[in-house]
Amino acid sequence: MAGAIDIHIHVSPFAQMHPPILATMKQGRDFTMIERVTRDPGALLALMDEAGVERCGIINYVAPVLMGFTDEVNRFAAAYVQGHRDRLFAHGSLDPHTTRDPRGELARLLDEGITAIKIHPPHQAVYPNDYLRGNRILADLYGFCAERGVPVVFHTGTTIFQGARIKYGDPIHLDDVACDFPELTIVLAHAGRPLWMETARFLVKRHPNVYMDLSGIPPVRIPQWFPDLDRLAAKTLWGSDWPGPGVPDLGVNLRAFRSQNWAETSVEAICRSNALKVFRLT
Repeated sequence: MAGAIDIHIHVSPFAQMHPPILATMKQGRDFTMIERVTRDPGALLALMDEAGVERCGIINYVAPVLMGFTDEVNRFAAAYVQGHRDRLFAHGSLDPHTTRDPRGELARLLDEGITAIKIHPPHQAVYPNDYLRGNRILADLYGFCAERGVPVVFHTGTTIFQGARIKYGDPIHLDDVACDFPELTIVLAHAGRPLWMETARFLVKRHPNVYMDLSGIPPVRIPQWFPDLDRLAAKTLWGSDWPGPGVPDLGVNLRAFRSQNWAETSVEAICRSNALKVFRLT
């Protein structure tokens, strides 16, 4: 089988993180290797080769109040994948509260090499459907990405970081987005875990433009939470969420997932071919 595509890893300028958030990231482990990966894409590529991972999607998002991440994360991400776009692709972000020219900023991000957009409702304190309450930034973002074929990845489910508002992570709010922007490709990161898996499953089945990723879900939980995963395989993507707290290295979860009793065609779709289509990788 060809190498997997892990669409969801966090390689970020961790020095921007507020100290309590960074302390949570570092708790109970040696952070030295993670910091080295942040400085050196070559170190990440070596880990990918060891894990049997063909490509990775680098997640970054703007969340200055809770996390400390400013829009500099976009420049970091674009620079990080530069020269390695055969192996790496970058997710960027806008501040959903303060961006003055969303369409202009998104066009600039695409020009710089960003290929997907990340929205983190619990960390950005925003409901994905807040455009219904006058948030023109989100309306412009969704409209632009729909027009340009840029996928938008939404965090769904819980988060452990202090101060985050979990209520924003309920994927039900994305039903509006999928209805109002049917040409927008939507990815439900973490598939609503561990509170809203049924909602995520329903949205994936209901909307042709909605997918989910398995990032941050221990593989042993997947058969319990998604016993019908073979039926959902065409709408599901692999992701590890590395190096999130409690997440093993790139290869451990991948091997554990592949070793389970899924159809071979399902594993190929989830671990590789769906990502090629959704993120337009060549």
